[in-house]
Amino acid sequence: MGAIEFIRQQALARREAALALIRNVQQMSAIATPRLNHGLVNLGEFGRIAFHFHPDRLDSRGWPVVMGLLNDGVYRTQFETRLSNGKLSPQLGGNRDHWENQQFGDCYIGARNRPKYGSLDIGLHQSGPSARFGSCYLLSTPQLMEQCTFCYLDSCREPKERGTLACFEDVFAALFNESFERDTALGRYPMRPAALVEYLCEQLPDNVNERFARPMSGDLDHYIEAQYHGELRLERDISHLVADPCYRGSEIESLMQQLCQRYNLQLCWHQGYRMALADVPDDFRGAQMPALAARVANDGYFTAADIGVAAASVSKQPVNWREFGGQGEVMQQLKLLWHVLVRFGVSN
Repeated sequence: MGAIEFIRQQALARREAALALIRNVQQMSAIATPRLNHGLVNLGEFGRIAFHFHPDRLDSRGWPVVMGLLNDGVYRTQFETRLSNGKLSPQLGGNRDHWENQQFGDCYIGARNRPKYGSLDIGLHQSGPSARFGSCYLLSTPQLMEQCTFCYLDSCREPKERGTLACFEDVFAALFNESFERDTALGRYPMRPAALVEYLCEQLPDNVNERFARPMSGDLDHYIEAQYHGELRLERDISHLVADPCYRGSEIESLMQQLCQRYNLQLCWHQGYRMALADVPDDFRGAQMPALAARVANDGYFTAADIGVAAASVSKQPVNWREFGGQGEVMQQLKLLWHVLVRFGVSN
């Protein structure tokens, strides 16, 4: 049994309960059934998957990620790149290897063709649906959705709400119910169920460029995770590269331009994140964040590019960062500093 079928069977077992929850929220929110159905059809037809990444992190070859994408034409997992913007465990027989096979029915063997992690994108935020995983993102074609499995929130939480495009009720029920109970949906507040359905009906079909009139996101935790099962090829599966403007005029931008030309992608820019040192809290990702930010910053501010320069320095000369710990520890702290920038930074 393949991964998609394995998850479909789980979703089928929960479908009736999910449908009951959807009907309850629909009734309590006075949403007409044709309108709800229209929104759900649009979700399947116009939804995309976003794959967030930091373009300047160095992979196992010592290349910036964007150079690896340019050279390979495929999006690789941490088992090949030895990089992750989440939990890093790239060893066969290690924690992630064991966990992935547990999650997907023991269908993955070896380092290649493992699931690629992204998040469902419905265009609510110009910075993408899960900015915690990278300042830039590749945006898939809608057709890619058919080869994905989904879960509500991050899979590291082992959520029960899982599904496929053809069996999405359990995931949507969790989203619908959170909108009903907490007035929020995927980091957008306020968004009640009726507003969510209207968005799916009227705005989801908009051109991708319309998202750049919508806000940036400071949300770190609320997204529908997507797992793509197959080889992720840029020329076939990706339509856009959305980048942080802090890379304009740099070698990274030049590589992005080459990437888009080679694989026929549209290069877009969101507003970016920027933060003053005076605004860095010591009670969000640890008391060491202000000191680390001061080490990273230029002229009293820092951006994703500044964190990237620091990460490259840690990879090449970890001894220069020993006041913050060993190499692995400092890299983890830089991930957390990125979270601080997303959560509290302002647009460029």
